[in-house]
Amino acid sequence: MEWTRTAIPEVLIITPRRFADARGFFSETFSQRTYAAIVPGITFVQDNLSLSAPRFTVRGLHFQAPPHAQAKLVSVLKGAVLDVAVDIRRGSPSFGRHVAVTLTAERGEQMFVPAGFAHGFCTLEPDTMVAYKASDFYAPEADRGLFWADPALAIAWPMAEGEAELSERDRRHPPLAAFETPFVYAPGPT
Repeated sequence: MEWTRTAIPEVLIITPRRFADARGFFSETFSQRTYAAIVPGITFVQDNLSLSAPRFTVRGLHFQAPPHAQAKLVSVLKGAVLDVAVDIRRGSPSFGRHVAVTLTAERGEQMFVPAGFAHGFCTLEPDTMVAYKASDFYAPEADRGLFWADPALAIAWPMAEGEAELSERDRRHPPLAAFETPFVYAPGPT
């Protein structure tokens, strides 16, 4: 697997190798041994899958508060997304900044989103299927969000706000200025 750090070093882009022939390809998309070397201390305990029928479906920006905070490993099984991670760790040098990366089924890249980041994505094609691993189980009492289109975040979404397909819940998340983060930045090795 190849991996690179993004502008926010804790967020990684991981690209599993593909072995192709006339039949198609084979790729090892996850190995606990490999990922333990890339992101030490993270154990994934739950897999999630979402299908978004319309193009420009936005899901996010979501996170779980401690003690149920989740790191995520996101990949696209069909279609393409603009995948976004926003640093919401109080005291972080990158607080309120984000990483936005296009992930595609065609290339097979993955984004590692650590705990302490709000995560969301926008589908770039109809019928896009996204899979992600989570490092803690879903806990409804810890489920939170940040407003996806907050101008303070300066995310360059691929469509106008009125074109987005959203859940009612995602329309009501607070903007960054009205947001009380449950995360505190703890510097460590990168």
